[in-house]
Amino acid sequence: MSATAAGPGRPRDPEVDRRISQAALDVFGDGGWAGFAMETVARRAGIGKATLYLRWTSKEELLTDALTGRLATVSDVDTGTLRGDLVQLATQIIEIYTGPAGRAALRLNLEAASIPGVAEHYVQLRNSQIEAARAIVRRGIDRGELPAATSVTLLLNTLLGGAMMHALTTPPERRAALAAEAAGHARQLVDFLLHAVVAPDPRARVTPLFRPPV
Repeated sequence: MSATAAGPGRPRDPEVDRRISQAALDVFGDGGWAGFAMETVARRAGIGKATLYLRWTSKEELLTDALTGRLATVSDVDTGTLRGDLVQLATQIIEIYTGPAGRAALRLNLEAASIPGVAEHYVQLRNSQIEAARAIVRRGIDRGELPAATSVTLLLNTLLGGAMMHALTTPPERRAALAAEAAGHARQLVDFLLHAVVAPDPRARVTPLFRPPV
């Protein structure tokens, strides 16, 4: 859904629209759908409630537009190597949950299915993100960078879950620093995961004979 087109008169102020969208995400992130109200958003944005209703006819439309316009998404990337692709993917996840819409993104994971109008948008968003992530791993398998028997789902659950938990367990006062360090932590996470996935089977290693100390 999109905001109601502006009528005759003064043109829409992009700065006001930005404040409204951020306020909507903040209110949703703080109180979830139960605490989401047009009046609360207007107060947080520092505008009159009438200004909201000139743009959106319902809180469902307002939240959907805010999520569509300001919530970062996961996209397919192709750096030429599996490691590079996975680092970019993990970085995107960390930035989503540490960015200005981080709390709203978490709430969306928990509540989207129960929010009228938002649920359909969320399903489409999640499906596109899942396909983008799976495409990255499949390319790695096709290029021989991962064993053919690698579980795409398990690898992604481990990587994306690790990235999300790192973001969520970071104290609020460290969020800004974490956003700046996102790529560095993503590299550490990917290196740890790939080492576990592509390491030789320990059972195939030759155990050296015991040699007593000299």
